[in-house]
Amino acid sequence: MEKHLAAPRYDMSEFSHLDKQGNASMVDVSAKPIQQREAVARGEIRVAPETLRRIQQNEIAKGNVLATARLAGIMAAKKTGDLIPLCHPLSISHCEVQFDFNSDGIVITATTRVAAQTGVEMEALTAVSVAALTIYDMCKAVDKNMEIGAIRLVSKTKK
Repeated sequence: MEKHLAAPRYDMSEFSHLDKQGNASMVDVSAKPIQQREAVARGEIRVAPETLRRIQQNEIAKGNVLATARLAGIMAAKKTGDLIPLCHPLSISHCEVQFDFNSDGIVITATTRVAAQTGVEMEALTAVSVAALTIYDMCKAVDKNMEIGAIRLVSKTKK
């Protein structure tokens, strides 16, 4: 039998997306100034050495894995407000998805920029996540043990 723990109690004022009653609500950013904002996120997908070689040599039957994952990440960043309920829809001005290889697989880095009243970190995180999922989808026929992980915000800045 699964044991359920009681939910911890929090001061609701600590959470920007909760009203005083604890209900989900969108943060009002209308009083904030428009600023140049940038976010960088990173994650990884662990793949077998043979899968990595096949990706690098463009030998995956579904096509060019990294080109497809890059496009998927960029497209996802542009749709973040549609995917995450309380995320403000942003008209991002830039999204870049890069891939670096290591002995365990691929490190995915996304950089997003916007001139807006709110940050662009969710778009960078979404780009990394969807790029990783696309790699997984394109390689699942040849590698049953891939692992996506360590998705995190590396930095966010505003000017």
